[in-house]
Amino acid sequence: MDPAITIESLKKDLAEVKAALEQKKLEDVSAEAQQQSNLLKNIRLAIAITGSSGAGKSSFVNALRGMKDRAEGAAKTGVKETTMVPQEYSYPTFPNFKIWDLPGIGTVKFSAKEYLTKVNFSNYDFFIIVSSGRFTEDDTNLALEIQKNKKKFYYVRSKVDVDIDNDRRSKGIDLEDTHEVMQSEKETLDTVRKDSYDNLKALGVSSPRVFLISRWDLSKYDFPLLQETFEKEQDELKRDVLIMCLPILTKDSIKKKKAAMESLIWKKAIASCAVGLIPLPLLSFGFDISIVVSTMRDIGKVFGLDDYSLNILANRVGKPVEELKSVIEHTPSTDKITAEFVMDILKSSAMWGTITVVEMVLDFIPLLGSLYGGGSSFATTFYLLKNFLENAVKDAEKVQAKAAEPKRHK
Repeated sequence: MDPAITIESLKKDLAEVKAALEQKKLEDVSAEAQQQSNLLKNIRLAIAITGSSGAGKSSFVNALRGMKDRAEGAAKTGVKETTMVPQEYSYPTFPNFKIWDLPGIGTVKFSAKEYLTKVNFSNYDFFIIVSSGRFTEDDTNLALEIQKNKKKFYYVRSKVDVDIDNDRRSKGIDLEDTHEVMQSEKETLDTVRKDSYDNLKALGVSSPRVFLISRWDLSKYDFPLLQETFEKEQDELKRDVLIMCLPILTKDSIKKKKAAMESLIWKKAIASCAVGLIPLPLLSFGFDISIVVSTMRDIGKVFGLDDYSLNILANRVGKPVEELKSVIEHTPSTDKITAEFVMDILKSSAMWGTITVVEMVLDFIPLLGSLYGGGSSFATTFYLLKNFLENAVKDAEKVQAKAAEPKRHK
């Protein structure tokens, strides 16, 4: 694997780690790092999708998972209400992250309070209330009950792409007239936004926030703002889990995922450093390998470079999965990320062979060098994971660019 990080970028990263260590004792930072470094495995996060029957809840569930409606394992969709009991959909790559498709509010004759009891309210971290038209009194009563129970909720107006297309057709605008198409889209979005706002105000909602989305393409309209909003309103750990687990749906996703993984990597390195302090021959090194292997596999999944994610993306964009895989240069499939793979990287790394990284770590963070095995253990883990992350980001960008290319017609 080609080195993807430079000495200068390492110096910048190490300066940030040093600043963090200067604010707290190493023992405290280490304990916190070990607790947080396994967040992908330990933190549970559940999103509930609810709303009126036929609002497009199941399609929204599928879009959040990066899937088409008819893909294998997708939530069932249809003209009639297809969800009569809460349906759980987890990510095979991150099984503790779940999206729940709840029954339509209008399909059961319960009060909002009874409805929340029936769907196991306490199981969910936050709620997304979906409507394909005007929000109803059932929607607002449900939102009020959720608010009383001190949980977050978000109003989502789905299928706005259908509204845009219908308005364009009614005006007789030609798709080739780009300016008119864009102007018509803006007018439709403004109309739908105002109508949704006025509708909720009339139902007694004081300051409604409504996010307009397409059920087919979550990179459009208000979804990036919705994602940013519910990320901000979670605690730090759950925010990072959201960023890591949601598929790459917008251009900003890769940037956010990289930042979240950078935060995790130095915690992994500190955790490995703590093990390195135990004066037992080979224990530190062996434990480092385990940390590096598991984290590299997580990085591949976070950036959608594992086989499952690539197959989902290929199905969504209608391209052969091998076409997407053809642009991946550095990141192997998760089953090929083994201890032997990591050792091969170490052996072939010219930068590592000069022990430059270890010396740099001990220079920036003398405390690690004064403890048995700490500096070497930290440096090994930090260098390997940072380099792997940089390469994974490059591969993810290439895969997304390939996926966005127009399909070739034979």
